[in-house]
Amino acid sequence: MFDFLNVLTPFVFVFSCVVVLVGGFVKGAVGFALPLIMISGMGILIDPEIVVAALVIPILVTNLWQVSRGGVVVAREAFHEHWRYILVVCVMILISAQFVRRIPADVMFVFLGVVVVALSFVQLIGWKPNIPPRWRRTFEWSAGTFSGFLGGLAGTWGPPTVLYLLALDTPRARQMTIQGVIFGLGSVMLFLGHLQSGILNAQTWGFSAALVLPALAGMWIGFRVGDRFNQDRFRKITLLVLIIAGANLIRRGVMG
Repeated sequence: MFDFLNVLTPFVFVFSCVVVLVGGFVKGAVGFALPLIMISGMGILIDPEIVVAALVIPILVTNLWQVSRGGVVVAREAFHEHWRYILVVCVMILISAQFVRRIPADVMFVFLGVVVVALSFVQLIGWKPNIPPRWRRTFEWSAGTFSGFLGGLAGTWGPPTVLYLLALDTPRARQMTIQGVIFGLGSVMLFLGHLQSGILNAQTWGFSAALVLPALAGMWIGFRVGDRFNQDRFRKITLLVLIIAGANLIRRGVMG
């Protein structure tokens, strides 16, 4: 269980727990950003392959919690409406997860940094695609492919999913439920994909499992205090911080 302590120092482990606690809080408060915060925060001190491994179990557990809050009936309706998108996301997560270990560390830092900066910036400016009804099916397949590809490599398919739902003019209350279903099923695929890829192994699975507690604690706090402050302002501040952190990952990848 604690073999990872032979690789990570106690300071790095505590630092990781703090990052995950913050990420869980943001996810509970505004419903997104746990993977992005883990990537950009933990990537400051930890190699990207270990960061991706660390994401897997906290994302799985927190997303399943999010799904359970919506109820089974609502989840079934969401799946029926968006099954094409969900199917291709899950398949692409399984496929792209197999390539993580083949990417050099410096390239992975740049890739993760670009993903964090780009997705955070798009959300910050409030951009959304405008999809005519006749193109909906094509958009579902293509958007799902892109989201799943990012999910397998970087552990984050949330921001593309949000853009997908916004493009379909999904009402906000329903959007949160659908996101929970997509996040939950995708996180199961991410877990299975990285069991197969070897990212989750004797050293890394214990590290990932140990981060579940701070993720749940942060999410619990976020659920309870999220309505007490201006969520839109908090969301924008979070995205700005993520852009800065993502730029630092790019710098680390370029400068070595």
